[in-house]
Amino acid sequence: MILLLFSCILIIPVLAGWGKIMECIFGAVYDGISGKIIFGILGLSLIWTVSAFLMPVNIYMEVPVILAGLFFFFRNKQYGYFYHFSKKDTVLLSGISLIILYCSSFYPYLLDHFGYYVPTIQWLTEYGLVKGISNLELTLGQMSVWHIFQAGFSGFSDPFLRINAVLLIIYTLYIFEKKSWIQLCFLPVLLLFSQSPSPDLPVITLSLIMLQEIISGNKNTSLLFAFSIFVFAIKPTMIWLPVLAFLYSVFIVKSGFKSLIFGTTILFLFFIKNIWTFGYPVFPVSIADLGVPWKPDPGILQTSSQFAIQKTFDMQYSYEAIQKFSFGDYIKNWLTLKGIKSKINILFIISIILFSVFTFVKKKKILSLICISLLIKSVLVLVFSAQYRFFIDIFFVIFFVLFLPYLNKKRSVFIFTSGALVLIFILSFPAFIQQYVPSFKPGNFMAGFQKKQVCKPSVYQYKKYDTFQVGNLRFNVSKNYPFSFDSPPPSVSKESILQDLNAGIFPQCIDPKNIKKGFIRKKLSPHEKMEVENIIHNIKNTDKQN
Repeated sequence: MILLLFSCILIIPVLAGWGKIMECIFGAVYDGISGKIIFGILGLSLIWTVSAFLMPVNIYMEVPVILAGLFFFFRNKQYGYFYHFSKKDTVLLSGISLIILYCSSFYPYLLDHFGYYVPTIQWLTEYGLVKGISNLELTLGQMSVWHIFQAGFSGFSDPFLRINAVLLIIYTLYIFEKKSWIQLCFLPVLLLFSQSPSPDLPVITLSLIMLQEIISGNKNTSLLFAFSIFVFAIKPTMIWLPVLAFLYSVFIVKSGFKSLIFGTTILFLFFIKNIWTFGYPVFPVSIADLGVPWKPDPGILQTSSQFAIQKTFDMQYSYEAIQKFSFGDYIKNWLTLKGIKSKINILFIISIILFSVFTFVKKKKILSLICISLLIKSVLVLVFSAQYRFFIDIFFVIFFVLFLPYLNKKRSVFIFTSGALVLIFILSFPAFIQQYVPSFKPGNFMAGFQKKQVCKPSVYQYKKYDTFQVGNLRFNVSKNYPFSFDSPPPSVSKESILQDLNAGIFPQCIDPKNIKKGFIRKKLSPHEKMEVENIIHNIKNTDKQN
């Protein structure tokens, strides 16, 4: 907690300083210190994304960024904004921040932390954006902008990868600046994402900030649209936000085409980044094929698509069984899954219906635009992969809009306090949720409180791996563990090796002397196929011995 506090004290002023630089170029998205800080997040994310094409996002980038940010923070006396809060608000802000630091200091428990977040950041800090890296591990083709941002501070500012904790404190600053008290109710849920650099937290918090600005009548449509595209670039399932910002710009503010230029530029950068790492403009969809030689094998993409369909049904049905579903079976089985997932799915459908009826009754233009945006997102999610994690943000939006007039500061603080106490209990004593909500799978990986986290956040270290070679690719595979979070790159999971073997291909270096030049897929020769089979055999034997 103590080291995490120091990280926040360092990073927040740096972001505010860079936000001031961005405001000098593009203007302010809204007044206040939180506006400068989130503009700093956007600015540094874009700078580091462009830089990552050429070089690693490591400490050599981090140091000058920190020095420049601190210089502008103190030169422009931005610390003065923190004196604008009343004494009561300062005490409450400090209390909430301590809760955030405490909850963020626990061990990471989201499986994506080990299979996706950490490996991505490792690649970014050692090599930057690598062409065709999805051929090595398909999930690495995402290279979320949020992980690029996290990589930029992972040298010494935030070596524990707790940038989400920093963001939650920034989000709390926004709540108090704008007196948008209803958003305090969201903090207990968002604290579940604070132990890892999960993209879910930034897209939810930033989208709620943009939604508040739109509802309150912010006329700076250029920056509202730019931030909405930035949120989309972090996680494309947030398509509803740029749709809403676009509709708001056209039908309410009636802005011209110029207001879309900044956001469109960010969108093009997002497409270029994806084409470079994945081969297609939007991960993991194989649309707009440009024919680049480093795109993934069609068989691997098909396997990924089939897996996504199975995840829609919480892996409770085989892909073959799902293919035989009628439309009625598809809906019925999705709504009657075993465990908590079916309840979430039912609540999702009910929420969308109730919100549509509410919008029709109120007959307000802004509500209609929000409803249209959410319906577009809902249809896309239901068509591609109706996993609850892809539509959880809709619950936040609907709750925000419906209860905005009714939740004042006192009620919101009460809800936050109650929710935070429950969450602290669950994180500190995870056996409770493991016993009473066994279908909440992340709960099985919570480790509970340990004294050492008072000083520094808890992190896992493994560093057990074997090294193999196929063709010109020398790679590492984690011993007796499915993910490669602690193996030096290039590392490949056992599951990816099996998928490559089944597809009859294997990744190869474009230039074995320079990994930065990227990877392509190569059809396995009979001899190479035997080599891969022997590797799988060795991995299985190692797993059995352990």
